[in-house]
Amino acid sequence: METGVKTLKIAMAQGNPTLGAIGANADLLRAACAEAAQADIVLASELFLTGYPPEDLVLKRAFLARVQAEVESLVAETADGGPALVFGAPMVENGQLYNSVVVADGGQMAVRHKHHLPNYAVFDEKRLFAAGALPKTVELRGVRIGLPICEDIWFEDVCAQLKADGAELLLSPNGSPFERGKQAQRIAHARARAQQTGLPLVYVNQYGGQDELVFDGASFAVNADGSLAEQRPAWGVDTYVLTLHETPSGWQISEPSASEDVQDEVAQNEWGDIYAAAVLGLRDYVDKNRFPGVLLGLSGGVDSAICAAMAVDALGADRVHCIMLPSRYTSDESLTDAAACAKQLGIRLDDVSIAGPVDAVEGALSELFQDTQADITEENIQSRLRGTLLMAVSNKFGSMVVTTGNKSEVSVGYATLYGDMNGGYNPIKDIYKTEVFELCRWRNENLPTGGLGPEGEVIPPAIIDKPPSAELRPDQKDEDSLPPYEQLDDILFALVEDELSFKEIVARGHDAETVKRIEHLLYISEYKRRQAAPGAKIGNRNFGRDRRYPITNGFRDAR
Repeated sequence: METGVKTLKIAMAQGNPTLGAIGANADLLRAACAEAAQADIVLASELFLTGYPPEDLVLKRAFLARVQAEVESLVAETADGGPALVFGAPMVENGQLYNSVVVADGGQMAVRHKHHLPNYAVFDEKRLFAAGALPKTVELRGVRIGLPICEDIWFEDVCAQLKADGAELLLSPNGSPFERGKQAQRIAHARARAQQTGLPLVYVNQYGGQDELVFDGASFAVNADGSLAEQRPAWGVDTYVLTLHETPSGWQISEPSASEDVQDEVAQNEWGDIYAAAVLGLRDYVDKNRFPGVLLGLSGGVDSAICAAMAVDALGADRVHCIMLPSRYTSDESLTDAAACAKQLGIRLDDVSIAGPVDAVEGALSELFQDTQADITEENIQSRLRGTLLMAVSNKFGSMVVTTGNKSEVSVGYATLYGDMNGGYNPIKDIYKTEVFELCRWRNENLPTGGLGPEGEVIPPAIIDKPPSAELRPDQKDEDSLPPYEQLDDILFALVEDELSFKEIVARGHDAETVKRIEHLLYISEYKRRQAAPGAKIGNRNFGRDRRYPITNGFRDAR
């Protein structure tokens, strides 16, 4: 029945583009338009056509020419009377390259440029793009629409300018990577802009993994009063048609369905989000780089166990191959625990002893090492032989080696170059050891959304409960040379995540000499981290993209 109320239907297209796959990404946009044929507008994320972040690909003229050709094709296709299409793409105007949003409708095109270019943490857009002027609105389907792009809603000026130019509604395409607590920040900024302008804001974020970065999606919409009106799921592709209706006071999102307790819900699901981020990062790295599957050494320890579980949840058990690589120091308990873990995950486990290869290498070096005492050198021989054997199997069958060092070990250099650091991707690179234990417990009680592994207990409690050990010498325990992980991780979190001073860390209750030693180990291990495999960014200071320290570094705060 005709009600006389004017409505606007906006499809929130939360997609998973592949960086550089311009044609395939354009097809995803076409599919979203077909799926949401009843919508007036289909809104996709920032730089969707190229994937985000495109890094130096946008400096390649052939790449930009391909982008331009695909943009023109997509614009021409909107002449068919279907939805208008709003999507991100790098665009050249007057010889300048911009991070832009393209508005395509009826075979015609309008372009608006990003004004605020982030240049901190993982972002370096000022290196690549020119900053657009404060943008004007676009008239689309009879509505004046403002298009603030991602960072533009973190400041007041862009949305204020759009309001002054007559905007009735704000549509914001985003490429916002996951990190702990990020969703609450996004919503807070969107609410502030809505309340500031008196306009509803629709926020569409990218989903998917791109090298170290993971995009959780979690698109949402807020009404003009800042109230959360729609919250789409994280960790999945999603196309949702949002209906707005015109009221005497402006546009209003119809039938709001989101909970206002977003911050509480995010906090309650923190471990699930961290686990999902690690799984998604691994899955998309493997699939987008076209590896048939993954391979890892399963030691009977907690780190390799959680990585095996993540791999199965990401790819399915049939694409995960584990190898036990025992030495003369490997305990019977480790053999039993590794076998139990493999059985519970339903994965193939082979046993390849390194005892013979170790004897051969030590024999080859015996003359050179004559009259010396066994030390970490002999321990590293074991680790490097394991790495060599895993890489050999990888070369033979094509599966990518997953490396399994947690952030605590990577921080202090308790990882062997060309040994246990061998591999193509590390899902727990940005996860501290104490957090690994928590994730094991979480996974035993939960099956993540989209997880391909079995429900229930997949990591034997014996693996979680036993004291951590590299088993490279008799009766070795990690705490022989490191403080307990609860202490170590608190010191490392203070040094890495919070950049606290030596005095501030000691004031937290830590022994001064211990803090001094950990700071020293952190700094002298930078050269190892430069050679480490990529891994999913989880926190706000991951190694490589966020935290960029020099290798040659004479500074020590702890004097």
